[in-house]
Amino acid sequence: MLTTFSDFTSIPVLWLQIAITAIWVLLILLIAWVVNRFADKPEIVRKIVHIGTGNVILLAWWLDIPASVGITASILASAITLLSYRLPILPGINSVGRQSFGTFFYSVSFGILVASFWYLQKPQYAALGILIMTWGDGLAALIGQRFGRHKYKVFGTQKSWEGSLTMMLVSYFISILILVGTQGNSWQTWLISLVVAFIATVLEAFSFLGIDNLTVPLGSAALAFFLSQLVLNY
Repeated sequence: MLTTFSDFTSIPVLWLQIAITAIWVLLILLIAWVVNRFADKPEIVRKIVHIGTGNVILLAWWLDIPASVGITASILASAITLLSYRLPILPGINSVGRQSFGTFFYSVSFGILVASFWYLQKPQYAALGILIMTWGDGLAALIGQRFGRHKYKVFGTQKSWEGSLTMMLVSYFISILILVGTQGNSWQTWLISLVVAFIATVLEAFSFLGIDNLTVPLGSAALAFFLSQLVLNY
């Protein structure tokens, strides 16, 4: 037992970090595979992957994973998703009933945000952008499809006011949690969160070809960062 524990603690920290995040991603993919195999609900499968894998940013932040690891993972994921549009690598994940590169943009946005904000030593903004996309867009789609009664269209893409309201509220809640937790409770922080949530909702409405998976996380993170710099110098 002592030998085993000693061997475990001798493992380089980086490999432990990678192992923890890999286990999380594999667990999410396993859950998605089980749902796809037995329930045959492709939209639920997509949201399980969308929301589940997005939370990896919290592990990366918490474990202080090097930016190079996040960027490499983003490049690999982007390459796999591009291949999946030609080959049945990710069945059920890319099948959204319309032409979309959302999964690819989702992977790209992760790498860009890690590269940008890890370098600035401000990982909270990368987490904010990814989580707004992860939870805001994910729940907005589910609520909109289930309860959306009041429809509107943007560039031919149908949305619902119920889904957009969900996006707004979830984005605001995430922004408040992260910004108040990292830069203190002030009326300026609450106002910044409101502006970020509103812009994220507007960007999500323009979702042709899945471009919102790029514009929402990048736009939300950049806006939160620049407003915080401008108003709070944080």
